Parts: sequence; C-alpha cells; structure tokens
Amino acid sequence: MVQIHNSVDSAQSQANPKQALEMAVKESLGRIKRKFIVMSGKGGVGKTSTAVNLAMALARLGAKVGLVDVDLHGPDVPRMLGLKGILDMNEEQKLIPARYNDNLSAVSVETLIEGKDDAIIWRGPVKHSVIQQFIGQVAWGDLDFMLIDAPPGTGDEPLTVAQSIKDAQAIIVTTPQEVSLSDVRKSINFCKTVKMEIFGLIENMSGFACPHCQTVLDLFGSGGGERTANDMQVTFLGRIPLDPEVVACGDAGIAFQEKFPQAVVTQAFEQIAGKLMATL
Repeated sequence: MVQIHNSVDSAQSQANPKQALEMAVKESLGRIKRKFIVMSGKGGVGKTSTAVNLAMALARLGAKVGLVDVDLHGPDVPRMLGLKGILDMNEEQKLIPARYNDNLSAVSVETLIEGKDDAIIWRGPVKHSVIQQFIGQVAWGDLDFMLIDAPPGTGDEPLTVAQSIKDAQAIIVTTPQEVSLSDVRKSINFCKTVKMEIFGLIENMSGFACPHCQTVLDLFGSGGGERTANDMQVTFLGRIPLDPEVVACGDAGIAFQEKFPQAVVTQAFEQIAGKLMATL
C-alpha cells in the first residue's frame, strides 16, 4: 500500500488524521479554479487518452493544469505523458507532482511505486484515502484546471471524487456504438444521483479517415453520442475522430498534438478545450 499520509502539514497533523486530511484537501482545492472528472460508462472508449489530450490542449492554450490519475488499478497517465521516476517531496513534506511541461503536471499511483507492473489490490476505504491524498497532500499550487481521470464505471473512485470535490463537474466519454451509449446513460444517471453537475459529453472514435482515399468510415456508428446527449439533456462537447497515430503516440509517451499540430484530432481537442477555457 502506498503511504503518503505523513506529508500532512505539521500544524494540521496535530488534529485527527482524518480531519487533517480533509483540511489539506480543502486548502488545496481552494487554489484550483475549475475541477473536472473525466469518466466513462465502460472501458475501451479511449477515456484516458481523451483526458490526457484534453489536459495537453488546455496547457497549449496557456492554462495551468493538474492531471490526477485515480484509475488506481490501471494507471496509464504517466506512460502516455512519457513520465518516469518516483515523486519527490518538498520542504513542507508534500509530494511534488510530475512535471510534463511548465503548464502541465500529473500524479498517479504509478509515480509512487517502483514496480510498474505490480497489481494494485485495494478495497474501497484505501482507495478513498489515496484519492484524497492525491488532492490534499500534493503541492499543486495555483491551478486553472484539475482534470481527474477516473476508471470506467460508477464505483469507489468517481464516488470519492463526488464526495471530496463538491464543485467538480463531469466530462463523460463515449463512442457512437449503442453498447457504449447504453453504459454512458448509467454514468449520466450516476452524476444525477450524487448531484454532480455534468459539463458535457464527448464522442470519441467518431469516424476514421482512410489514409489512402480519405473516405470517412464510421467504424462504431455515427452520431450516437450527440443523440444521447440530446435525449439525456446533456451538453454535447464535440467529436474526436479515430486516428491510429493517437494510439502510437500514447504508447510511446509522445504528445500527439505537438507532433501533429494541424491534425483534425488536434483541432477537435482545441475546440473542446476552448469551451473549458471559457468557464474561467
């Protein structure tokens, strides 16, 4: 089990440990303007890739962004950002988030353990504590945005975020296919149940442009995300087309948007990022 609870400020540590952590979370959140949890109803929809690329797009627009990977059993954020090594602590005994560039930093359970392929076998209470520590015991500083990459579904991790960050808003990722849309409706109802505001829905893998003839192929259907958003009275944020280079760049820890600045995918993320920037 990862232990970072001893990084609580010394003045707070004299209080009950749970209260001290709650105070640290409140203090940290007070320095962050906007908080968004990126979630999906099922796996395989490119949720983490969407969260990473959205964070990159915001950073490219000049925003200060913190990316929190709370997919504790499948932490892929560090690999997609090309981040390596274990996090250090500052003079206040808070973790220093891994820096991707001047505007983007990240924290993940993978940045706290030596064995990158070790299985994380934790029950709900431990997950709750670690997620709170990712927020309150990390030296995030002043941020414009905190993006939280949650695992698929409606389990402990998104519930902890909803309970710990009262003003967090959800960005839900889906693909156009009906099986994904059926699950995303559960995510929407989850948000309504826990009274988490939904910022909007993103349709990922929305069409594939053939590199040879440029014909757009709707491999996973067409328009399902927008229809679902309309039916569920949720804002539709946009479509992200399917591009194999996104996968290749993610596997290699290379920024797709920097390598392909004129790509349709890059433009799509910039447009969605612009909608988030407009909330500042």
